[in-house]
Amino acid sequence: MNNRFGFIWRFISRHKYLIVVIIGVLVVGFLDENSFMKRIQYELQINELEDQISKYKTQHEADSKKLRELRCNPKAIEKIARERYFMKADNEDIYVLDDDEQQTDKNDETTE
Repeated sequence: MNNRFGFIWRFISRHKYLIVVIIGVLVVGFLDENSFMKRIQYELQINELEDQISKYKTQHEADSKKLRELRCNPKAIEKIARERYFMKADNEDIYVLDDDEQQTDKNDETTE
């Protein structure tokens, strides 16, 4: 037992700087709050958030353009009412065509 302890002590005393450097690299690289791995995760998260920001900016610009058009042009309001809410004039008929295949599949299953 004494021989093992002496061997370990000699190994540590000879390579103490190497051991300290390895432990330091492990702490800084993986275990610390500001480690390299956390930094990479934060960079990925920043990239995702920047993508979302650009997406929302383009959506905001498109919505702002539509809003300006609605404020200035009464025909645009009529167009949206017809397209989205299926509103019509008194002398018109509206036909809605639906290409939903899932709905027809469900109907076929219930009739069998």
